[in-house]
Amino acid sequence: MSANNTPVIVAARRTPIGTAGHAFKDLTVDRLAAPVIAAVAREAGERPVEDVVLGNCMGPGGNVARVSALAAGLGHEVPGVTVDRQCGSGLAAILVAGQAVRAGDMDLVIAGGAESASTAPLRTHRGAERPYERAPFVPGGHPDPGMGPAAEALAAAREVTRRRQDAYACRSHAGALAARAAGRFEHEIVPLGGRCEDQRPRPLRPQSLARLPAAFVAGGTVTAGNSSPISDGAAAVAIVPERLRAGLPGMRLLAGAVAGCDPALPGWGPVPAVRRVLARTGVDVEHVAAVEIVEAFAAQVLAVTDALGLDPPDRVCVDGGALALGHPWGASGAVVVTRLFTRLVRQGAPPGTLGLAAAAVGGGLGVAALFEVV
Repeated sequence: MSANNTPVIVAARRTPIGTAGHAFKDLTVDRLAAPVIAAVAREAGERPVEDVVLGNCMGPGGNVARVSALAAGLGHEVPGVTVDRQCGSGLAAILVAGQAVRAGDMDLVIAGGAESASTAPLRTHRGAERPYERAPFVPGGHPDPGMGPAAEALAAAREVTRRRQDAYACRSHAGALAARAAGRFEHEIVPLGGRCEDQRPRPLRPQSLARLPAAFVAGGTVTAGNSSPISDGAAAVAIVPERLRAGLPGMRLLAGAVAGCDPALPGWGPVPAVRRVLARTGVDVEHVAAVEIVEAFAAQVLAVTDALGLDPPDRVCVDGGALALGHPWGASGAVVVTRLFTRLVRQGAPPGTLGLAAAAVGGGLGVAALFEVV
């Protein structure tokens, strides 16, 4: 494979993120995805889009990527494939698209993710009286905790205190509010439904968070205040080979990895995934300038960053993450790549600057990718 086929992200956009049942409660998943697909296709230039790869967890089926591509006006000849790696789906979709470009099979792929928790259908087993909350992440005989109790277990296993979790949540919201005030979200957001700002970020005080009860385990440390909300949103990127970049600034995809871990502690997944990416590229974590990780829970982020030797105030989600912006499951992995694109490319980081994106996944998975500014 030629180095000229190295995949490069040359455009990245997202919708505002809305809390489920609120801002975008009537928009189906394709109506969330279509505007960002259309936006990045325009920004990538005149070359025809050859495929659309979208992550999605809870949608109506029918190949959400294909439906969204048609809704975006890309034309009947553009196919689509939908990827499900749960909360890592958006990032996994970008890795799948990058593989097609690196192999020389495609010259422009739109990739990302979308989730409409508000309109996702309820599912019922045949003969059951009521819908089930979620599909199992593992077969019988394996631990399959809910994500809240799993975050609680990880906090206990890695000794992440309530005080640290609350402080991190306050920092996430403060970072998002500061970024909004400074205009750092403006060029990445595609306005939708008359809204051009994320719905959730708000001022938080540690004293207020400290009064919240444990949300999942009696006497625990994980609360509604240091957990991400269920959300609606979409994000997408345009990926081309280096030989066709034509001088556009962007982020070169150096390597990606998906790794498994104990399904009892799914929040640990980014640790082996990031370590695998760094080992493959020979990069020391100290040389990574910017990190975006899906902030499903403060406990999970802190456990992972502790293990990887990352200092959250310095490099990790400096403009806030899912705790402040929201967590539209299938989209969040693409949202963090869009945030990296803004932090590194839009803000003029010099060529060679490295950025890392990662997500934890229910069932015991982690997804990670390393990028370089070009």
